[in-house]
Amino acid sequence: MANAFADPDRIEGYHAHIYYDPLTRAKAERVREGIGARFVTRLGNWHDEPVGPHPVSMYQVAFVADEFPRLVPWLMLNRDGLDVLVHPLSGDSVADHTRFAMWLGQPLPLRLDTLSRASAR
Repeated sequence: MANAFADPDRIEGYHAHIYYDPLTRAKAERVREGIGARFVTRLGNWHDEPVGPHPVSMYQVAFVADEFPRLVPWLMLNRDGLDVLVHPLSGDSVADHTRFAMWLGQPLPLRLDTLSRASAR
């Protein structure tokens, strides 16, 4: 018996996490300005220290599903060597940051113990 497929209709939106360090912050600022000028998003705060599951400095970009086919290809071409995690908001933070995640650049080891799992459905 095959496993049931996950329903993409449960995706409530997406996050992109743009990772940087002191030497690449100027690149991260440039990418952020490009995102803000071109897309309908919510640009999160700068986190110059690790926060939550993120092991290095980053800022978050929150966006709706309709922006995915425009924003993600733009990031693919314009991330300027920065590592980017793109994940859905499905209600299961652990799965969103692991099984359902997409990396542009090098995947980073996330601190998954800071995330909550969805209750069994």
